[in-house]
Amino acid sequence: MAGNCATSNSQYDRLKELKEFDESKMGVKGLSDSGIIPIPRFFIHPPETLPCKNLNSSTNTNSSIPLLDLANLNSPTHRPKIIQQIKEAASKWGFFQVINHGIPLAILDETIRSITAFHEQPHEIKAKHYRRQEHHGVMYTSNNDLYRSKAACWHDSLQVYMAPEELKVEEDIPDICRKEIIAWDFHASKVAEALFELLAEGLGLEAGKFKELGFMKARLFLGHCYPYCPQPDLTVGIKSHTDAGLTVLLQNQVGGLQVKHGSEWVDVKPLPGALTVNIGDFIQIISNGEYQSVEHRVLANSSKEPRISVLIFNNVGGWKESDEFGPFPELLSAEKAALYRGFTVPEFLQSFYSKGLDGKNIVERVTLH
Repeated sequence: MAGNCATSNSQYDRLKELKEFDESKMGVKGLSDSGIIPIPRFFIHPPETLPCKNLNSSTNTNSSIPLLDLANLNSPTHRPKIIQQIKEAASKWGFFQVINHGIPLAILDETIRSITAFHEQPHEIKAKHYRRQEHHGVMYTSNNDLYRSKAACWHDSLQVYMAPEELKVEEDIPDICRKEIIAWDFHASKVAEALFELLAEGLGLEAGKFKELGFMKARLFLGHCYPYCPQPDLTVGIKSHTDAGLTVLLQNQVGGLQVKHGSEWVDVKPLPGALTVNIGDFIQIISNGEYQSVEHRVLANSSKEPRISVLIFNNVGGWKESDEFGPFPELLSAEKAALYRGFTVPEFLQSFYSKGLDGKNIVERVTLH
């Protein structure tokens, strides 16, 4: 096990190594299973970006993100309290966990089991699904931004577009997890719709405001696998970044997810039966900064058991290229000016896909100074 974050400065053909890895279709799981050490050089991150050496990257082990109980969500007595709680969580943290969300525990367990089973399949079976087509259909790959980022991260992903309908290809979902992915999408969508309503009411808007904007029309499923890494101090599972819309995440009991809160990083501890939810850049902008999109990352996995996480990204769909989005007009007044200019979805997407994962690029771009 390497004991520091230093890397060799010797020259090597990085693009050639990237292509060899990509064309092998073995993924990070294949590297991990092979017992490889040292890890390939293109996975090694600069010392200043690694948690183990960055002096400005302290971890607060005594803090935790808010936990919200969604029981009695539609009760006239409880709903106002839940609205206030989600407003505070989205404003101060941008991340929170929810329990009593309505998804049966059996569905959660089967979802994790099926995605684990997919990633545990022999290389030659998974390789049939390995490709790079980020904007439609079904894709199994390692590092969506492999050729755009400065350093690769230690994870593999199964990606499935669940909506809009024209991008949905259910028959192409691998047999080993098709039923479970469809069930997870159905249940997680209901949770997302309920959360969007609470977030809208927290802003003083009609409950259906986010849905009217198109936030239930585009959904992307991701099933990440973070296998054991023999040198976890040299790389990361996923580097620090923000999301786009509203993310609903289910994780197994192997930790690693961290959220930036102020100047510190806070562990998101796995809680059986809970879902983790976070606000994305789009929501920060249209809420005029009332809700916060925060950076988060996943550490490289030092556990022999793989970390498995399952996500649904709920983004805006049904838009035209000329449609412009900005802060909700209802939130603006003489006393509360717009913090952000308008933007189009193509501009928003370009900021996400033109380079590797990073911080709040689109928020910084549209902020009015």
